[in-house]
Amino acid sequence: MAVVVETGRQDAGRVVGITVLGLLSAAVALALPYALGHALDLLLRGAAAGWWVAACGGLIAAQTATGAGEDLLAGLTTARSAARIRRRTVRHMLAAGPRAAGKGTGDLVTRVVGNASDAAATPAAAAALPAALAAPVGGIVALGLTDVWLAVAFLAGAPLLALLVHRFARASADSVIGYQNAQGRIATLLVEALGGARTIAAAGTEERENARILAPLPELGTQGRRMWRVQGRATAQAAVLVPLLQLTVLAVGGIRLSVGALSVGDLLAASRYVLLATGIGVLVGQLGAVVKGRAAATRVDEVLAVPVPAHGTRQLPRHGPGALELRAVTAVRGADTVLDRLDLTVPGGSCVAVVGRSGAGKSVLAALAGRLADPDGGTVLLDDCPLPELTAAELRDAVGYAFERPALLGDTVGDAIAFGPRPLPFEHVTRGARAAEADGFVRLLPDGYATARSRAPFSGGEIQRLGLARAFARPGRLLVLDDATSSLDTVTEVRVARALFHDHAHRTRLLTTHRAATAARADLVAWLDAGRIRALAPHDVLWADADYRALFGDAADA
Repeated sequence: MAVVVETGRQDAGRVVGITVLGLLSAAVALALPYALGHALDLLLRGAAAGWWVAACGGLIAAQTATGAGEDLLAGLTTARSAARIRRRTVRHMLAAGPRAAGKGTGDLVTRVVGNASDAAATPAAAAALPAALAAPVGGIVALGLTDVWLAVAFLAGAPLLALLVHRFARASADSVIGYQNAQGRIATLLVEALGGARTIAAAGTEERENARILAPLPELGTQGRRMWRVQGRATAQAAVLVPLLQLTVLAVGGIRLSVGALSVGDLLAASRYVLLATGIGVLVGQLGAVVKGRAAATRVDEVLAVPVPAHGTRQLPRHGPGALELRAVTAVRGADTVLDRLDLTVPGGSCVAVVGRSGAGKSVLAALAGRLADPDGGTVLLDDCPLPELTAAELRDAVGYAFERPALLGDTVGDAIAFGPRPLPFEHVTRGARAAEADGFVRLLPDGYATARSRAPFSGGEIQRLGLARAFARPGRLLVLDDATSSLDTVTEVRVARALFHDHAHRTRLLTTHRAATAARADLVAWLDAGRIRALAPHDVLWADADYRALFGDAADA
């Protein structure tokens, strides 16, 4: 509920306005029956009732105006709250980086779109609750003021109404949370399947994937039916109880009228007061919105609870060589210790290849090197500065990344290469593309570097080259490549290697690889095994070890 409390505080003026208008509307609704009844009594006695009739018209107009104002404020509050919650959630997710992705892409989309909308409606719904409660309570009080026996007749059945509302609120909360969680799981599985649509089609596993995606559907159906049962039961019980209460009050009113204790106008007023007193539908509706919003807010709060890395205020030494050092670094993923008090020093300006068996933690090490993740223990330093002490801008300017499956972001192909914390001159873009062997196929596009990404279908190797171009285009002292040449053909890899190992010799380079040829070109190879560096030496020296050769499978690749 933290996100709801915060957005409610920011919209305090409108929230208070909703409450005030709602209470005014309830007050007018309570005054109207008295005015109608009194006007009727005057008319039946043949007395002048013009002012009272006019008052009734004014009250009806006031009720319409306050109701419209309340609806307008509620709509504005909900819309602004939804926009604010979505902006904050998206900003937090991006700031948290890969840490937020653990919840699944589809589930995150569900939380940002659907759950944020439901949570945003909570302040307005909660602000309307006082009015939704004031009308029934005021109706009961008005019945008592009209005739105490009318109130007694109503209060005899009031505990059943209160029990009905309480049971509805409690049962709804559990089913709404379960429903929203099942929605999130289906969305996550669907996004995964869409990302692998070609693989699924090639493998002919459409039916199996369909079953996997819809596996949470029975739970979704169960929770949905439970919500409908709860609401249907409450509606059915109210449909029986409310008319009985109304008939009971009117029957007592008729008896009191027959003995002269009430006038016809009083009975008319009582008939309208009992409608207000039994207005459980409005109260249940507002409670349902609050319950649904609270459940949605809990799911949004879970995203906002993902820690965002804090940055310091330090700057790197102006002419530092880009020396990278990992001291006693420990990384835990789930129940497994992937890196165990690992020590590694990458000399400034050198190129170090990180090799190891699948699952050895190469990508984790690469993420820690540029602070895409923080270690669970130990310290990572760049030119003797701990990475958490650097400003965010200083860190991102100093460290460049290229990935095995890069994401191309930006409106055009040129934007995708220039994508970064600050604008990049076009000559840097083309220089990076040439170094990554991407300039040739980019210039063949309809509009060259200005071609919209949606109009430029690329192969896996071309996407990887554009990711490398982005890394090469930006100056910096450390370049981290996480298996970023795995999709390149042999000829292209040799050409890219020229830029990587020679043209960028002034930059420190840390690259993970499973290719012996790539490791052979590096200055040093860090052999990762059992969470630690088993050896740090040139490839030719390590090649004498049979266990090292086994990492690459085929010795001929050397």
